[in-house]
Amino acid sequence: MINYRTIAVIKRELKEKLLSKGFIIMTIMLPLLMFGFIGLQTFLMTFDGGERQKIEIITESEELGKKLETELKDYEFIKDSSVVSSFITMDSGALTSYLEIRNDDLISESLSGIMFIPDSALVNKKIYYYSKAPKSIRMLDRFNGPINKVLVETYFSTRDIPPEELQFARMNVDITKFKISEEEGIKEEGFGNLVLAYLFTFLLYISLLMMGSMMMQSVIQEKTNRIVEVLLSSVTSRELLAGKIIGSTITGVLQMLIWLSPVIMLISTTWFALPEELTLDVTGGQILYLLINFLIGLATYLGLFGTIGSIFDSPQDAQSGMWPIMMLIIIPFFISMSMIENPSNPIAGISSMLPFASIIVMPAKMTLVDVPLWQFLVSIVVNLATLILIFPVAGKIYRVGLLWTGKKPKWSEVIKWIKYKY
Repeated sequence: MINYRTIAVIKRELKEKLLSKGFIIMTIMLPLLMFGFIGLQTFLMTFDGGERQKIEIITESEELGKKLETELKDYEFIKDSSVVSSFITMDSGALTSYLEIRNDDLISESLSGIMFIPDSALVNKKIYYYSKAPKSIRMLDRFNGPINKVLVETYFSTRDIPPEELQFARMNVDITKFKISEEEGIKEEGFGNLVLAYLFTFLLYISLLMMGSMMMQSVIQEKTNRIVEVLLSSVTSRELLAGKIIGSTITGVLQMLIWLSPVIMLISTTWFALPEELTLDVTGGQILYLLINFLIGLATYLGLFGTIGSIFDSPQDAQSGMWPIMMLIIIPFFISMSMIENPSNPIAGISSMLPFASIIVMPAKMTLVDVPLWQFLVSIVVNLATLILIFPVAGKIYRVGLLWTGKKPKWSEVIKWIKYKY
């Protein structure tokens, strides 16, 4: 039961958390960091170091080499000299000797690579690339399109096929996706909800880890500084734990609400318009479910992290007890990411209603597929039952652990604490 002493602890936690520089900085900076990491990743994947890359293209057929040279002139990476290509005609028998001659240049990277296109490529499209870094996806992607185009055109050039039919043969299949649902019938599906699945998964994962770590650090600090002894003179251990969990949970939910405010504005107002392919198909009820289930799940995790903090005297010692809880967060994170590839994954379907896992998995699932109302209710009930079952156990360990100092307790001793009656 929440009493005035518990409320005092809640106020203390809210004052410390909400007004702390760490909370303010992370609340504001995390969205910026997310976009910054995406931008940095894109930059690193596309950055060539500012140096020109030199590549030699060897063909057995002079005609094939000239066609490829003509085709490549229209590509931007050739126009801006990011890649300098030269063309040589040589049969396969002389290739081995030539590679020995150019070996030092390839090792020193004054020559980025040698690409050999034999005449047999007109039958099996098999070419050979020699380089110090032969797995350079960026380099191979640049040449894949033009080489394939030239091979196709050369192959069909003697078969009297009209250009428009050849153009059709080169086209990739363009699949327009439609979502079938009971409420909306048939509706074209963009990739806005895919982005939303990434967003929900990432934010929930970060928040659980961050708030849990803060809870554990707070308990350890109060224990080592002996502040907890002063607090326990005014409140019971159960009231202290409940107050810390409720205060931190309110802080975490408020932070999540701030992070989700752009999504809430997009789905509830007409102030902003997204491109049709980025339209978000999520309801206010689903956002409300996310916040409610997150509240229950966060309280559960905070109880676990707080309990671990009470057992140990330092963050270093707490790492051994922290890992099992970390796995309860990391595994659902990977399950959610796997759903992006296969939303009908049966493992994800089951874990979306399991304790601990549903906190992260269900929000990702509801953005990708239609989820029946009963599954939402099951996940909330399961997580609520988990919280109710865990809190008494956590409270017993927390009560003994707060005053345990000196020798690092064994797990067998911690289990005995649960059996104590008080």
